[in-house]
Amino acid sequence: MDFYYIVIVFTALLGLYMAWNIGANDVANSMADAVGSGALSIRNAVIAAGLCEFAGAVLVGAHVTNTVRKGIVDPSVLASLPGVSPDEVAVMLIIGMSGALLSAAFWLNMSTLVGMPVSTTHSIVGAVAGFGIVAAGWHAVNWVKMGQIVSSWFISPIAGGVLSYLLFVYISKAILGKEKPVKAAVIHLPIIVFLLTMVVLLATIYKGLKHVIGDMPWLAGQNSIWISFAIAVVMAFIAWMFAKKKLAARQNESLGDQLEAVESSFVPLVIVSSCSVAFAHGANDVANSVGPLAAIIHVLETGSIEMKVPVPIWILGLGGAGIVLGLATYGYKVMKTVGYKITEITPSRGVAADIAATATVLVCTRLSLPVSTTHTLVGAILGIGLARGLGGVNSRVVVSIFGSWLFTVPAAGVMSIVFYLLGMRFFFEPLLSLVSR
Repeated sequence: MDFYYIVIVFTALLGLYMAWNIGANDVANSMADAVGSGALSIRNAVIAAGLCEFAGAVLVGAHVTNTVRKGIVDPSVLASLPGVSPDEVAVMLIIGMSGALLSAAFWLNMSTLVGMPVSTTHSIVGAVAGFGIVAAGWHAVNWVKMGQIVSSWFISPIAGGVLSYLLFVYISKAILGKEKPVKAAVIHLPIIVFLLTMVVLLATIYKGLKHVIGDMPWLAGQNSIWISFAIAVVMAFIAWMFAKKKLAARQNESLGDQLEAVESSFVPLVIVSSCSVAFAHGANDVANSVGPLAAIIHVLETGSIEMKVPVPIWILGLGGAGIVLGLATYGYKVMKTVGYKITEITPSRGVAADIAATATVLVCTRLSLPVSTTHTLVGAILGIGLARGLGGVNSRVVVSIFGSWLFTVPAAGVMSIVFYLLGMRFFFEPLLSLVSR
């Protein structure tokens, strides 16, 4: 086989391995509330998330991606290195991005083995930073951007936790704590459905459909808000009709039976919210696996380095398939950690956590603040646990999760440096001949 095709196959396998680990770790978070609350079995959650993730990745995934994710390293810094030819810069980028993919995927793999939910974005950011430091020096890394990412370790879980805490306190006092919870649900369930529909639709548009929004200008700007508002009002009315017909008739039953009826009404809501998170995740985070792969393919085919490169549909498909495969084969580990081990989750608590996490990510995205979906969702689940008191949270698991977050960027960075040096040692000359031909 020609060396060119060997390189293509090898880098494609790296992208597939990264996507597999994204599915096994990151995607599993999106369905943790549905699984932990008992709304879906792990098997059904895997199927639902797989369909939503693949649809998001292939249908509305970014068809143009940054050469280096999140702007941590500017490829022009490599091009300006003294005494380094353009072909040599291209080879450095190929080796660096390959090493970044491998190290980020390896860190995700190790984290998944012990069931720890970590940020895919932070893994690839740390890996790219490690490659940039060893290739061009400390000045090659955008430390302002890195500082923003580090700050998201605190912003994401705190914001998600505070909002989910407030939402669940509202649900508890307005519905679950009432003498007749089914009667209270008739009044307050439509409000919760309205909030859920608004954040889900806006998150889907802003976080999922933003790459194809140019083809649908009627969805842009204020239009998207009004469309989401109108649909949310309709869904709230349907929820009110449902609650009035199905729940109000049960207000003479025992308190336990009424609470069970109320919780069952939250089941479809937590399923919808979890699936929407999975769809938006597939549309956005597939770029963490296919972005570096697309950059490598572009350099091999054109020999040029650009800030943004096109993503062929086969690469999006590869990323989507890898994500689904990882979720199906190993996603259950992280699902169990987030869904069962942090705190007890019921359908109503799951809805509060999903609304909080989705709204937090949506607002931060609009404010251009870098946040992690994983960190936000874990923080939201922690918030609903704290609403029950400190005893409602497994502090040992929480400490372990926070520890894995702190190690993500440096661990991925160190491994990336090692892989880059090995790649330069053994593959620089063959790749230089390939790029120069």
